[in-house]
Amino acid sequence: MKQLALFLIFLPFVCFTITAVKAVQFQQDCGGYLKQAADANSVELAAERLNLAIDYIEKNNLTEGYTSILWRTEDDNIEFWYNNLKTCQKELEEVKESSQLEKTNVLMKVRESLTDNVGKYGTVVNTPDGISRYPHNTAFAIFNIISCLLLCFGFFILFVEEW
Repeated sequence: MKQLALFLIFLPFVCFTITAVKAVQFQQDCGGYLKQAADANSVELAAERLNLAIDYIEKNNLTEGYTSILWRTEDDNIEFWYNNLKTCQKELEEVKESSQLEKTNVLMKVRESLTDNVGKYGTVVNTPDGISRYPHNTAFAIFNIISCLLLCFGFFILFVEEW
């Protein structure tokens, strides 16, 4: 019985680890480039980093849909987010031969489009919540709920056996 309890306690950590790994992979392959594009001091550098992020987004088919599970909210709208990134990309390309003032204005606009200032957390990159798990958000939610239940049940078995 103790082995079953330990298995039920261990299994959820596998699920939680997979979720965390997906988030880190997205950050490495896309989110980090978006942050660098927002922080760039030159149009060329911002365009280069934004292009890397958009390439990842297009390769992984993150161009439309919603990351939400129960209801659609606009902060989970992938198509709007993607189109906004493409607009930033276009503006960076168009301003390459412009004056320094125009370049600076576009860089500030790109920064405002790519990031939000969220108080004590500083500046964060705008992405739809759950984008790292898309299009499997529902499956991840179900597995995480089941994992929490298994974790509770595993601890319950462990403590009941100890009594």
